[in-house]
Amino acid sequence: MTDQTWLDRAVDLAVENVAAGGGPFGALVVREGVVVAEGTNRVTPDLDPTAHAEVVAIRRACAQLRDFSLAGCTLFTSCEPCPLCVSASLWARLDRVVYAADRDDAARGGFDDRAFYDLMGADRATWPMAVAAVPVEHRFAPFEAWLGHDDRTHY
Repeated sequence: MTDQTWLDRAVDLAVENVAAGGGPFGALVVREGVVVAEGTNRVTPDLDPTAHAEVVAIRRACAQLRDFSLAGCTLFTSCEPCPLCVSASLWARLDRVVYAADRDDAARGGFDDRAFYDLMGADRATWPMAVAAVPVEHRFAPFEAWLGHDDRTHY
């Protein structure tokens, strides 16, 4: 199988998902030439703003492999991942992310992820939502507990 083959499948998943009432996004996680999991955009059916196709595929792949690390895997997606999905891909330790349509295609389709890419580089004071640190005296306590826990799972 080639990247083109997997991307064709991701695009087909996206088109099928639109017909089923979901958003126009599809993704799959592949390891050693085998599909580990597929995902489609479930934001509106599940009322979950984090249920992007890539995140759904990552969640399913981790459950299938019984591991939070997807090292050795590639994520194929119908469209360039938004910042949420790029972050999820990094946390999942995917080897590669390969996409078909880009952010300009998404904007033409009514999904302007560029706004979020731009927002991440802007001063937080200009964000449409307040994000503020409120330092409390014991703010490092969870990390002290973590560092003192000998049986912690490193990730």
